[in-house]
Order: sequence, then structure tokens, then C-alpha cells
Amino acid sequence: MSDIRPFRIEIPQADLDDLTYRLARTRFAAELPAEQVAGKVDLGIPVPPGWEYGVPGSFVRPLLERWRDEFDWRAVEEKLNAYPHFVTEIDGQTIHFVHIRSANPAATPLMLTHGWPSTFVEGLRLVERLTDEFHLVIPSYPGFAFSGPTQDIGWTPERMAAAFVELMRRLGYERYGVHGNDGGAIVSPEMGRLAPENVIGVHVTQIFSFPKGEPGELDGLGEQDLAFLQFGQKFLEHSIHDFTQRAQPHTLAHALSDSPAGQLAWSGQLIGTLDPDDILTNVAIYWFTNTSASSARFYFENAKGEHATTPTTVPLGLASFGYDYKPPRKFADRDHANIVQWNEYPEGGHWSAYEVPDLLATDIRNFFAKLG
Repeated sequence: MSDIRPFRIEIPQADLDDLTYRLARTRFAAELPAEQVAGKVDLGIPVPPGWEYGVPGSFVRPLLERWRDEFDWRAVEEKLNAYPHFVTEIDGQTIHFVHIRSANPAATPLMLTHGWPSTFVEGLRLVERLTDEFHLVIPSYPGFAFSGPTQDIGWTPERMAAAFVELMRRLGYERYGVHGNDGGAIVSPEMGRLAPENVIGVHVTQIFSFPKGEPGELDGLGEQDLAFLQFGQKFLEHSIHDFTQRAQPHTLAHALSDSPAGQLAWSGQLIGTLDPDDILTNVAIYWFTNTSASSARFYFENAKGEHATTPTTVPLGLASFGYDYKPPRKFADRDHANIVQWNEYPEGGHWSAYEVPDLLATDIRNFFAKLG
């Protein structure tokens, strides 16, 4: 099937009733007292006091109560359905996406790709800021949100990139740009590698280039570069989501698929700084679509799959925000041969589309303006 069909988000009332039932009967974890935890362990990375052992009940309880008593999914659903949603089938998998055509006849097609545990909602934050210059395509990854669970193994970033290249072809876009954050910063450069004749340029908010253990590769690095490498290493050591989902994505998914409180805590470890309703919107989407397992497989497939070893050549632009990971420039240039923009901002953080959308949108516009 290659047809593109309109789509509406319509969660069955039975699913809402089931969620309400589960939220009302949550059994919370038996934790250590907050005063025994806060500030008592040095992890080598900044975490809020009380988060040293992981996501605390002081985060989960009030958000769960808000989800149960105040959060109006039907109102969120109505807002999301104000955008034009579509689905199509590519490589045996449903692909959900939002497609917004600009009124500007000279607009550039642009795909916005999201990260985990965010969703396509991340890209919606940029719509009003970009549609004067861009036609926007905002997909849900295979295995995420309303694309639904994947049905077979092997959905590597490269396979996702191929599906998105095909999606842009079906929409009639021969030349287009791509922006990616988090997982999108992995998938988007692969689109450029796969279809350099179609992809004008790739804009990302992270470049995931790491040391390879080669002799002398750290020689000449400045104090700041070494600090960021240490930060990245400490983060990976502490980030249970990365280790668990790379190693055994299904094991924890049984709990996440059965417990909305568990899904809230698991997602909250990374998006816990966002506005409460942004957190709950994303968590609710994972819950209603039952995509905890399939989205986790992204980490497994990325870790186990085969990847190209040659540098990408399509123009690449980086906008790095806050204390987010960025590699030494020498490592980034090793993996990407055509970096044409490298901007670092003290504001924002890993979720810049939520935190500093104006600044991110400006950086995106400036990057593609350079490419003509």
C-alpha cells in the first residue's frame, strides 16, 4: 500500500476508563526517606536533590494526581487534532505524520524528527515559528506513538531513515531539509547519507560522536572538551534508560505497559524538567498506544545494527543548547565531513523545542538560509 490517508486521534473511552481505574489504584514504591538521599551521593553529573537514586516519589506522586484529577485528555486530543494528521504504510509498517503546507509558494520542505521519550508533539512546538518559510512534515517513528508498535525486528536508524525518505517521496518533495533532536539527531544524518541528491541539509541539536579508543585521540583536547567527554561518560553510566533499552528492551516494558505510574517515572527521568502538561501529554501517548516496548527497541537496534563508517557529506548544522552533550569538534568532523554551522547557546537544554522554541527556530532558519 502506498496511499496516504487522513487520520484522527480518537482514544476509545474504554481506554480512558481503564487508565482512570489504574491511576486510582497505584501502589507506590517503598523509597528511602528524602532526607537520607538528597545531596548524599556525588554522581559526577548534576541531578536535582533527591534524584540520586532515580526518579523519586516526590516527582511521581503530584504528577500522577494531576493526571488522575486534572489532566483532560479529550482537550489535548482536540488540540492535537487541530493539525492535519495522516498515515501511510511503508516497509510493512504504519507511519503516522503531521503535514502542514506553507502558504508561501517558495517554502522549503522540512522534516522535523523527535527523540525518546518525547513524541511528534515536540515538533508541533515549532509549527507557528516555521510555516512562513517551510512546508513541515512531522512523523512519529516506526514503533512510536500513532505509528504503533513495529511488527518485526531490524528497525535500525538506517531503516527508519529509508522509510522517511520514502515518505517525502510520496509527498512529492524532491529537495528538502531535515531537523532532528535526540534520536532524531541519529536518524536525520542517515537520511542525508541515504539520499544526498534529495536532502539539502541536516540540522541537529546533538552530534553523537565519541572516542573510539584509538591511541592519541584525546591529545590536544582542551579543558572544556575533556569536561564534556567526562559528562557524557557519567551520564551514560547513570542513565538506566540507555543501558536497559540497549540490552533488554522487553524486560521492563512488561511493567511499563501495565502501570501508568511506571511509564510516568520511566519517561520522567529524561523529560521531568518540562511543563507538567507536556510531560503528561507525551506519557499518555506512550500509554494509549502501548509503545513502551517498540520504542525501547530503537536503542537495541541502534546498538546491535551495522552502521556506515564513512563520514556523512550532506551539509550539517549543529545548535547545541544548555549543558547538552556535544563532542569535541575533531570527533564531529571525523564523522561528518561537511559541518557548515556550529552554534552553542547557554540557554535551554536537551529539549530545546519545548524550552527555547524561538531560539531553535531561528537557528534552523539561519542554517537553511545559508544553503540557498
